[in-house]
This record gives sequence, C-alpha cells and structure tokens, in this order.
Amino acid sequence: MKNTEVAAHWQSNAETWTVYSRAGYDKYRDAVNTPAFLAMLPSVEGLAGLDIGCGEGANTRAVAELGARMTGFDIAPAFIHHAQELEMQAPLGIQYSVCNAEALPFPDASFDFVTAFMSLMDMANQGEVLAGVHRILKPGGFLQFSILHPCFVPPTRRTIRDENGEAVAIEIADYFDETDGRIDRWMFSGIPDVVRAGLTPFSVPRFHRTLTSWVSMILGCGLTIEAVGEPMASPEVALAEPVVADTRIAPLFLHIRARKPIPKVFE
Repeated sequence: MKNTEVAAHWQSNAETWTVYSRAGYDKYRDAVNTPAFLAMLPSVEGLAGLDIGCGEGANTRAVAELGARMTGFDIAPAFIHHAQELEMQAPLGIQYSVCNAEALPFPDASFDFVTAFMSLMDMANQGEVLAGVHRILKPGGFLQFSILHPCFVPPTRRTIRDENGEAVAIEIADYFDETDGRIDRWMFSGIPDVVRAGLTPFSVPRFHRTLTSWVSMILGCGLTIEAVGEPMASPEVALAEPVVADTRIAPLFLHIRARKPIPKVFE
C-alpha cells in the first residue's frame, strides 16, 4: 500500500477520531496505554522531542507538559489542523506539520528523543522510519514507542467472555501473517451503542510484524533496546473501565525504548 493511500485512510478517520477521543471514549489510550507510556518515559524536561504520528496532539501535549520542547507531525492534514487549533487555544510551544515518517525532513542529530504513540504499526516501511529516527537522534538520544503487541494482537484476535460478559481468555491466530495494508474497521469500544450506530467505523491500514521482525529492525538500524513494557490495567482501573479488563489476561500493547549509542572515543 502506498503512503498516499495510508494518508487518505487516516484523513477520513481524523474528524470522528478527534471528536470522540477528546470526549473520553478512547478508554484503552486514556486508562492504560498513555499512563504506562509516560511512567516509562525518562525525564524529558528541557529536551527537544519529536512525536511521530501525533494525531490530534493529545499525547504530544502530555509530553510537552513534562517540560519537553515538542515537535509533532502526522500524515493526515485534518489531524494537524486540530492539533494546531488546540495549540493556539492553549499554547505549549509545540510545532506541528504534515509529514511522511519515511522521509523525515529534519537535520541529522536534531532531537534528544523521539516518541511514537501507537503509530509505527500503521506504517508500511517501519525499517525506513526507524533508520530515519536513528539519523535525527543525537548520540545518546532515545526512541520510545508503543504498538499493538505483535504476539497478542496479531491479525486475528478474539476476546472470549463468560456468561456474565467478563473477559476470561484471548484467542489469537495468524501471528506469522505479516500483513501489508490490510484494512481493519473498528470504533472506540467506549462509545455507547446508540451513538456508534450513526458513525462510520475507522478505516485503519494494518502492517503487522512479528516480534522478531520488530527487534531485528530496531537493532538493524543501530539502536539498542534498553526497556520494554507490557502494560495492563490495575484491578481498580479494570473495575472502573470494564472495557479494558482484557488487558489483565494478555497485553494489548507493547512499549519499547531504544537508545542511539554514543560513539566510543579511542585515545
């Protein structure tokens, strides 16, 4: 699938995505993924950061609120419009632009760190993106990203529930099927059925890779993996937001932090 097609899908998703994520219906993001991501993030105060696939800017703003000087970009112009609009209303000093992650328009060694919240798995050539990240990171800088867990969210996944509707197991298949642009259609689980009935589902191109492929791409571009996370909802969060309770059975997300080594100086 070409990047123009990927961009078209995300452009079509952007309006509904922005409205309902900002209304609090992206429960997995707000209750599980983002809190765990930020808890794993090293101190970024005073550092220059780039957020890849920033969407409408919610997570970019969360990192900026930790004291980072943030730049964010997305392939969908509508997302950037909404991100810039919010930045004008409540400035955090974030610079936004429309950009293709496979051709990063930034100088070498220009960022202290890079984040990517749930965006890399939706890109066709992750190896090229990671190579570009390595190029624009300063020596000693890091990339931290979250993706759908390749082991527990392969192309086929089904939550098995008991007679009370509680999640008790996860059924998975097609792990080795490295898809290239298969379209997944879904909507935020937290949206009430009466509202959901009037909405067009998101159209999300999927580029599933095995765990081996992810690790190989990261190491192959010269980054060193230093931290891994598999967040799950606490009992309290699962009780408050039952839709995310399945993350207590098997992880939905995988978090990885990888660092660009500092070249050794030989005397």
